[in-house]
Amino acid sequence: MVEMDETARLELARRMAAAIPHSVALGMHVEAIGHGSAVISVPYDEKLVGDPTTGVVHGGVITALLDGTAGTAVMTHPKAPGGTATIDLRIDYMRAARPGQTITAHAECYRLTRNVAFVRAYAHDGDPEDPVAQANGAFTVEPRGTKIGETA
Repeated sequence: MVEMDETARLELARRMAAAIPHSVALGMHVEAIGHGSAVISVPYDEKLVGDPTTGVVHGGVITALLDGTAGTAVMTHPKAPGGTATIDLRIDYMRAARPGQTITAHAECYRLTRNVAFVRAYAHDGDPEDPVAQANGAFTVEPRGTKIGETA
């Protein structure tokens, strides 16, 4: 397997995000990737507001952001699978995101087995020490060259 440099890995992650219509609709932007880690942001946009009275972004935006960031962290792991899909994602919402602020998610794939990847993530709106939400998830690990649901 040929190892990609950091710039090539980041470009690949950005192209993958741009190919997912839901990510595009939410305005997701891949900020950084590492070996089993990812940082993705969603800029504030009034079309993403869930409560017009307060201007707070809908919780589904944060869910999608955490899920996408966690999946990207799996895909950037040094033993990256051919594909991945969410098995389970638990999200603890800690507070509402501040209106007008970009929301940024950080995820780390901290364990990769033959069949399952385990990821932890958090989202914040400017201060990583004051998260909006945190997540723990499990993702499928598919061998390279197969599609989700196929067997090798």
